[in-house]
Amino acid sequence: MKLSVEERIQIVENYLNGQSSINKTAQEAGVNWSTIKRWIAIYENEGPTGLLPTKKNRHYSKERKIEAVLDYLDGFEGLEAVTKKYGLRNKVQLQDWIKIYNTHGTFKSESGGSKVSQTKKFSLEERIAIVLYCIANNYDYSGTAVKYQVTYQNVYNWVKRYEKLGEAGLEDRRGHR
Repeated sequence: MKLSVEERIQIVENYLNGQSSINKTAQEAGVNWSTIKRWIAIYENEGPTGLLPTKKNRHYSKERKIEAVLDYLDGFEGLEAVTKKYGLRNKVQLQDWIKIYNTHGTFKSESGGSKVSQTKKFSLEERIAIVLYCIANNYDYSGTAVKYQVTYQNVYNWVKRYEKLGEAGLEDRRGHR
């Protein structure tokens, strides 16, 4: 970080107390005015502790994301107002949700086959079919994992072994020397 947390807090408080304009403050701090606006929004939502560095991303429920998007699309409030209302740290987050919503995407946090539990054993023929499907679909490991209900990691490993050893690489040799 270019500025310490204390300096950020002082900058925001100076602006909120009317001691300085956003442009002048940004110039003195050596940052863009939009950065100052974002700090102000975070400060107003979370207080001074909101300007502390964060160690992990925040997760929002599917319902909350849709609710925020619909609030914006209804046209009663702008991006910044909806961002503030839902306690988001940046309006870009809301913009991304709007893109997903408008393209009829799904709000999910997991990738491809990451939530698939591997309990089924696959025969050699099934593994070959899965590998060939993955290769034919431009190495879409996630899509293949979902289609065949197999873990992403298994699809990836099977493809790599197939490319290195051919069909022999897909044989189950557990318990054999």
